[in-house]
Amino acid sequence: MADPTTTDDLTNAGASTMADDRTRTYWNTRHLERDDLASGGHISLDRPGNEIFYALRLGALLTLIGDLSNQRSPLFVLDAGCGKGHFARALARCGHRVDAFDASPAAVAHARAEGGGPRYAEASLTDWRSPWLYDVVLCVDVLFHVMDDAQWAAGLRNLASLVRVTGRLIVADQDGNERTPLGDYIVHRPTAAYRRELDPLGLRHTLFKPYGFRENPLGFHVFTRTR
Repeated sequence: MADPTTTDDLTNAGASTMADDRTRTYWNTRHLERDDLASGGHISLDRPGNEIFYALRLGALLTLIGDLSNQRSPLFVLDAGCGKGHFARALARCGHRVDAFDASPAAVAHARAEGGGPRYAEASLTDWRSPWLYDVVLCVDVLFHVMDDAQWAAGLRNLASLVRVTGRLIVADQDGNERTPLGDYIVHRPTAAYRRELDPLGLRHTLFKPYGFRENPLGFHVFTRTR
């Protein structure tokens, strides 16, 4: 029987793999060379600027996640693409039970060395598997760095599969209408593209909350699982 895979399919798959490898190398090098804030923050900001940027995003996340956690029944949170673990540690300090993973070995090693409560693993958005579901799955400033549309969709769907009924998937991007590539490592996708992937999986778009940081157009899209 002939192989149903066409030459174009093989070429596209090869290009996608090369782009994915290049992106992983970029982020691992960035995590090795930059400090704990700039490596996952905004490289054009000084450290005080990144402190503010992290604080505003954390405040927005805590508003979205809420304060329903307690020692007997903590919220179960997954930080997908956690970088060096800044948000994972902060959420653990707030009483949440946190799993976290990143594709960068350097970032995961740093996060584990910092400790602070979360359980860390090395994995990609499409690779992560869990025997349990989460109250909240968050993915902060990660998905718009996935350049390949098929990889982006696969990662998004995998994260969606980890959200329990009535739980929330919180992802960061612009609230726009067009697919907008910016340089070699950023492509912003329209809100409709997220909805197109997530609506059939039972996740309803319930909110967009802007970061409110200077002129930054990004914010958190909240999807709630309804079935």
